[in-house]
Amino acid sequence: MKYLMFVCTDTEPDTDPTPEPDINRWVSEHDASGQRLQGMALAPKSTATTVRVRNGQTLVSDGPFAETKELIVGFDLLECADLDEAIEVARAHPMARGGRIEIRPQADWDR
Repeated sequence: MKYLMFVCTDTEPDTDPTPEPDINRWVSEHDASGQRLQGMALAPKSTATTVRVRNGQTLVSDGPFAETKELIVGFDLLECADLDEAIEVARAHPMARGGRIEIRPQADWDR
């Protein structure tokens, strides 16, 4: 099953003094296992553009879509047997300690 993993900042990171896992190692391990299909970091929030359509008018504004302190800074597309496996992959990501990870399954519109 495919899961999209949003990699986000957090205002309350982990305070554990042990070093965070290395992101390059995490990427290499999960690419090699086939669990990580694709992923990338995103450009800074200052480059974001929000697009909305209201009453037939296209509204374009600078910045992220919401006023929030937490930001999506990257994503990874995972292929995992189930949610438990996706959680294990996510918990090993360095940003699980320094930020937060949101996992969403791919929608199955055929059900």
